[in-house]
Amino acid sequence: MQIISSKSDRSTVAPLRGILVARLTLVLYLVYPALAFGLRGWLQWRRTGDAGFRFGAFAASPAERAGGLLFVLALGLGLAGPVLELLEVLGACEALRAPALGTLLALAGIAGTLHAQLEMGSSWRVGVDPSERTVLRSDGPFRWVRNPIFSWMILAASGLALLVPNAASLVGLAALLVGIELQVRLVEEPYLLRTHGAAYADWAARTGRFLPGVGRLSPR
Repeated sequence: MQIISSKSDRSTVAPLRGILVARLTLVLYLVYPALAFGLRGWLQWRRTGDAGFRFGAFAASPAERAGGLLFVLALGLGLAGPVLELLEVLGACEALRAPALGTLLALAGIAGTLHAQLEMGSSWRVGVDPSERTVLRSDGPFRWVRNPIFSWMILAASGLALLVPNAASLVGLAALLVGIELQVRLVEEPYLLRTHGAAYADWAARTGRFLPGVGRLSPR
């Protein structure tokens, strides 16, 4: 009887843990964009009179459109992951689920994203306006990597995917990675080279793209 009871307890605890983790993930998914876009945009508007959003720029080129669509897809699938698990429509792969590590990475990524955004000051933007020239930031976290906001976003998204590793969240993570690569390599880097010239080229030659020392551009 003791063995049967033990097996029954385990079969009850596992689904309950999955529900609690999915709820936590859903809360984090809602809080993250509220802070990274809502709060940060409001702070930017309060400081400069401009919220910093350049959504019209996403129609400027195929790369920007693709990157923007992939980013929206990533947000939608990331949110769908915990929702579908809570509705028992889509189960998670328990072999990949890592609640402690996922929570740690997600919280670190969210905090790092906000810190890097604030370090950009009035230069912070969502999207690129080719006619606009902002200050090139190469201090603070930008001393180590050129795109710390995206680096922290990837870390946060990876942590959230580990909390609810189902098909929706994993495809959403892949969409985010591809979208960020398109946005950085085909949109932002060419724009910064045109706008800041040698100053950006020199900084990019000694500073990694997403990780320190990795993805440096060749000196020109």
